Amino acid sequence: MNKNKKVVIGLSGGVDSSVAAYLLKEQGYHVEAVFMRNWDSTLNHDLKGNPTAKNEVCEQELDYQDALRVANQLNIKLHRVDFIKEYWHEVFTYFLDEYKKNRTPNPDILCNNEIKFKAFIKHSEKLDFDYIAMGHYAKVDHSGKYPTLMRAKDQGKDQTYFLSQLETKQLENVLFPLGDLTKEEVREIALRENLATATKKDSTGICFIGERNFSEFLSNYLPAKKGKMKRLDGTYVKDHYGLMNYTIGQRRGLGIGGGIHDGAWYVVGKDLKTNTLFVEPDKNHPHLFSNKAIIKDIKWRGEKKNQKLTAKFRYRQKDVNVKINWLNDNELEVTYDNVKAVTPGQAAVFYDGDVCLGAGFIDLVYFDDELRIYS
Repeated sequence: MNKNKKVVIGLSGGVDSSVAAYLLKEQGYHVEAVFMRNWDSTLNHDLKGNPTAKNEVCEQELDYQDALRVANQLNIKLHRVDFIKEYWHEVFTYFLDEYKKNRTPNPDILCNNEIKFKAFIKHSEKLDFDYIAMGHYAKVDHSGKYPTLMRAKDQGKDQTYFLSQLETKQLENVLFPLGDLTKEEVREIALRENLATATKKDSTGICFIGERNFSEFLSNYLPAKKGKMKRLDGTYVKDHYGLMNYTIGQRRGLGIGGGIHDGAWYVVGKDLKTNTLFVEPDKNHPHLFSNKAIIKDIKWRGEKKNQKLTAKFRYRQKDVNVKINWLNDNELEVTYDNVKAVTPGQAAVFYDGDVCLGAGFIDLVYFDDELRIYS
C-alpha cells in the first residue's frame, strides 16, 4: 500500500525520530531523512548575526553523528541541511525581541512553524515527497475534509502545545508515527531493534543555550540592566540583575535569604517602565493569579466562534476550563477561574476535547479588570 509513497523525515539524532523512521520503513514507505542544523554551534554571534568568538561544542553536532548511525542502520539516505539563517531571522530574533519587552517567549513553537514545517517542507520539495514526518508525540486525522491536529496517546509526552500554531495547509501531508505509542513503547522498540539511540537521554532545553548558564548566554545579546527588587508595598529588598532574567512565579535564582528575608520568595510582577521586579514570600500570593487575558497573533483551525473550551497556558499545565470571546480576527479574550502565573509571551493553546484548535500568545493579563504588572 505504501510501497511507492516517499516520506521525508526529520531525523534529529534522538530516540523518538529514530523509532519514527524505523516504523515508516516497516510500513513500507520509501524513507529519506533530513538532519536540520539550525544553529552555528561553534561560534557566538552579535546582534547582526556576525560571529564574534569561539564557543563550546553544542550537543547538536553530536546529534548529527547519532542520526547518521541510525540512518546507516536503517539503510536510509540522510541529508544534512543548514537552516541557520532562517533560524536566526525567523526564530532567534523574535526570541530576543520578546525578552526586550520583558516577556517570556517559547521559541520551540516558532521553530515548528518557521523551520520544521516551513523551511523543512520547502527544502523537501526538491526530494519529491508524498509526505513529511516528524518524531513528535501528536496525531493528525486526515479522515475529514481538512486535517485535524489531535493529542497523542501518551498524554504525558503530548506535543500539540508546540505544534499548536501550525496552519491547516502545513498539516496536509504530515505523518506522526509515534501518535499512538507511549514513550515506554518507543524505548522498547528502539531496544528491540538495537537502534544506536536506544538508550540516549532525551534532550532538554534549546540547543543554542544547551547546558550553559542562561543569563550569561542572554547577556551576549541583551546587556542586563540592573534595578530594584521590591515588595508590592514598595519595600526595597535588594537589586536585581535585569528583568529579562526573571519570570512570573519564579522561585529559584532570586538570591534572597538571611535575616528578615528567610524563607522562599517568588516573582509576582515586573514593571518595565521603572525597571522594578516585584517579589513576595508567598507562593500563592493573590497577585500571581488572574482570571482574564488578551491573546494575540492567533492561528486557528476551524470556525472562529465564541465558545467554551479548555486551554493550556504552559506546556506541563493541566487543562483549564475557559471561555473565549473573539475581539477581532487575530485577537481574543479568554476568561477562566483563578489560574496561577499566566505569563505574557507564553502561548495559550486551545482544545476541544482531544482536538487542538489553535493558539496565540498571551499579551495582557487581568484579575477582573485590574491589569497585572507582568511586563
